[in-house]
Amino acid sequence: MEPSSIHIIRDEHTALAAMLRSLGMMVDRGPGAHPQNFFDVLRSMLFYIDEFPERLHHPKETELLFPKVAERVPETAALIAQLDKEHELGESNVRKLQHLLLAWELLGESRREPFAVAAKRYLGFYLEHMRLEENVILPAALKVLSVEDWKEIDAAFETNCDPLTGKYPLDPVFEQLFTRIVNHAPAPIGLGED
Repeated sequence: MEPSSIHIIRDEHTALAAMLRSLGMMVDRGPGAHPQNFFDVLRSMLFYIDEFPERLHHPKETELLFPKVAERVPETAALIAQLDKEHELGESNVRKLQHLLLAWELLGESRREPFAVAAKRYLGFYLEHMRLEENVILPAALKVLSVEDWKEIDAAFETNCDPLTGKYPLDPVFEQLFTRIVNHAPAPIGLGED
């Protein structure tokens, strides 16, 4: 049976990938007739990315999972160093996107393209980052980590409870954010008006 942390990591990656793809769809659609709603939804999505994966998910990979794998599977060390560097830059990258979005919202259409280009680049980078973790690091971890290693890693990840995975009761702190995104993002991205 696979460790619970493997399932949690995959579930969180799936939820984050859905959020990233939804963000990309929102950018492609543009503000349309409801610009305030559009910018509110994008801000909420970027806040979620900054708040959950950057502060809860990545530190546990970097501090608990990656070092053990790098030590026991030395050929993964360079990739793990790259993934760790990407984790370090994650918060500043999402903050840059937040700033570019604010510039578009406040300064107008001339700032749309810089945000759209940066957002597409960020989405591609992030999806590739998760693909490498799932296709290289997690399989290596499953081969070499001990039961004791997994107990420690599982205990840490079991405290995450990402509300977007749909497997945990919504934390009241995130419930309002989740509801805002789902209810205000236009269909088919969310439940809001087109």
